[in-house]
Amino acid sequence: MSQEKILIIAVKRNQQTEDRFQSSLDELISLGKTAGGTVEKVVTQKRNRIHPATYIGEGKIVEIKEMIDEDEIDLVISNDELSASQMRNLTDQIGVRIIDRSQLILDIFAMRARTKEGKLQVELAQLEYMLPRLHGQGVAMSRLGGGIGTRGPGETKLESDRRHISRRIFDVKRRLKLVVKQRDQYRKQRKNNDVFQIAIVGYTNAGKSTLFNRLTQSESLEEDLLFATLDPLTRKLSLPSGFDVLITDTVGFLQELPTSLIASFRSTLEEVTASDFLLHVVDGSHPDQAQQQDTVNDLLDELQAQNLPMLTLYNKKDLIQEDFIPMNHPYIMMSAYDETDIKAVLHKIEEILIEEWESYHIVLEPDNGKLINKLITETIIKDKAFDEKANHYVISGFIKKEHSLNSLLKEQ
Repeated sequence: MSQEKILIIAVKRNQQTEDRFQSSLDELISLGKTAGGTVEKVVTQKRNRIHPATYIGEGKIVEIKEMIDEDEIDLVISNDELSASQMRNLTDQIGVRIIDRSQLILDIFAMRARTKEGKLQVELAQLEYMLPRLHGQGVAMSRLGGGIGTRGPGETKLESDRRHISRRIFDVKRRLKLVVKQRDQYRKQRKNNDVFQIAIVGYTNAGKSTLFNRLTQSESLEEDLLFATLDPLTRKLSLPSGFDVLITDTVGFLQELPTSLIASFRSTLEEVTASDFLLHVVDGSHPDQAQQQDTVNDLLDELQAQNLPMLTLYNKKDLIQEDFIPMNHPYIMMSAYDETDIKAVLHKIEEILIEEWESYHIVLEPDNGKLINKLITETIIKDKAFDEKANHYVISGFIKKEHSLNSLLKEQ
């Protein structure tokens, strides 16, 4: 299948820094590649404010039309979200399909969703995005033959009827509620069973899936593309002391994520809030890594997960410049492909937990095998010895303050 030729249009407002503007453009180019297109041209314009009717000025529109004809452009993507009227006016003037950044992200999510919940969430976000823009989509929709920005529910003739979309939104929300309820039950079950959960968070393409695969020896999708992982994956992992945890790879964060997406992916991101510990993976070699860390931290604030214990992993250390200054503490400089670094991460997690947790010291009879096993897998054991004279085990370690074993340990 031949790749669609893309032309990107972007307005730089006065209050935007050059770096921030350039990084959002680079990201949009990368998103276009992830969606299966090739960016042929990028047209930028400096303005005090976005043109209310056409996003960019008339002179630029003339330039763009010439480029579209010359380069046989299939699709124009705007760096900012467009209103229904801006989309309609631009489509009428340039004569090819136009989508905005939000639509592109939604499209990639539609492409990447694998689970029932993921698909429903993407569909809901797309429908909610489309509803207020139906008026502007009429002509473009009737001319569609598929392609970037049209996957998922975009392929049905959305202009047909507002009521149809509203009914569909209601139906998807109802189905999502059931799936979310199920997920909540799983979470409660894990909590009741004292299962310790670690979530890997970070900006998209920071190397989260690579790290997840190295830690768990599993085969989740690992690509140099934005949003390689969409649906959260959870696997079991044993830390060096024998302590068992569940680790979850989450969807990559992104600046200017469409608001409809944040709302509908709330339950996916709730895997983060339900966690006990966060691993924040940062592409330490990325020129915009400071901004990316801020984006992740802001989203964690929104999810009210900012107070969870967190270890920041500055990944891709072989590409990091020498004058690198870490923003977050505690941290480790690492490469997800280096076995020594992976082991160091696991040891560091235990170190941080030991600082947070309560210490215990217990003497147990040999026939207490079940409890001994629970202590090995659900706490961090520092010392375990069998006293042959007294015929008992002496165990010391650290335990999470809210763990149900605590009451038992105090009794001993």
